[in-house]
Amino acid sequence: MDDQFCPRCKTTKYRNPSLKLMVNICGHALCDNCVELLFVRGSGACPQCNVPLRRSNFRLQLFEDSFVEKEVDIRKKVLKDFNKKEDDFASLKEYNDYLEMVETIIFNLTNGIEVEETKLQIDQYRKENQDLIKKNRSKLSKDEQYLEMLIDLEQQEHDHYYKTLLNEELEAKKAKVKNKEALINELMFSDLPAEHILASHKREMAEEEAVKKAKPPSAFSTGIKIGKQNIFEPVKKPTDGKLYVYSEPTMEWLGPEPPEEDQLQDFGYLSHIRATTEQEKGGGFDSIISCQRALQDAFCGLYFSSLSLDSVTNKSRHNMDVS
Repeated sequence: MDDQFCPRCKTTKYRNPSLKLMVNICGHALCDNCVELLFVRGSGACPQCNVPLRRSNFRLQLFEDSFVEKEVDIRKKVLKDFNKKEDDFASLKEYNDYLEMVETIIFNLTNGIEVEETKLQIDQYRKENQDLIKKNRSKLSKDEQYLEMLIDLEQQEHDHYYKTLLNEELEAKKAKVKNKEALINELMFSDLPAEHILASHKREMAEEEAVKKAKPPSAFSTGIKIGKQNIFEPVKKPTDGKLYVYSEPTMEWLGPEPPEEDQLQDFGYLSHIRATTEQEKGGGFDSIISCQRALQDAFCGLYFSSLSLDSVTNKSRHNMDVS
């Protein structure tokens, strides 16, 4: 859950637990202190969208998302007039068409789409259904009951979240006071040098902080709870009693046999290769292995034969004699 903050003064709920965010018809939130400063004369403009606002229309924000707060407020106002029930329609199709019309009106007002036409539609509906609106206002619709339930749940989550933060802060303060008292007592009554006591105290504090931060995980990355038994099927043992037998792989080079690792230095392959640094060794890199792999790639597939070797040797000797 993201922490709430005032977009004008940047004060957060975490730093100031008593912070109260207020919203108006535009849906943008302001803390109560900024509302008092900006609307000291009773009216003013929203600092985010410049919509004219009145101080008396500000109310306490319940939802973290200001857009949701705006939609909830508009929905409440619209449903006060559009309060027909299913029993007021002759068929289910007519009732569904009516609900679709209501949702379209709420969507247009929330997102600023055809606002004037939508308001004219609401006024026309009020004139045509005055008696039915007054009759149904005494009864809560399903949508209103659902909204009230959502508001209660959101408020409960707010209270639990910030209560947890306050408890953590109180526990941290108590731990600091306790450690401070223990340090003072040890400095007063211990025969050890003060430097030794301070160093030991700092070391204990660092260990406690490390233990708090390193909380053991309660589940694996697969979602399986740690400590749960009988998760996997038992390993099926082979009939011969051996779980695994290693056999060295055989490589068909289709060419000359590349030198072994201990022969690279003797044959001079490493003379013109940069030595491995300490940082590269720490990362698992070794120039010997890279050189051996390069030679394997070079020798593989050459289809080496004694006839081709003799021809190459004789040709090189002939070139040397000519030169």
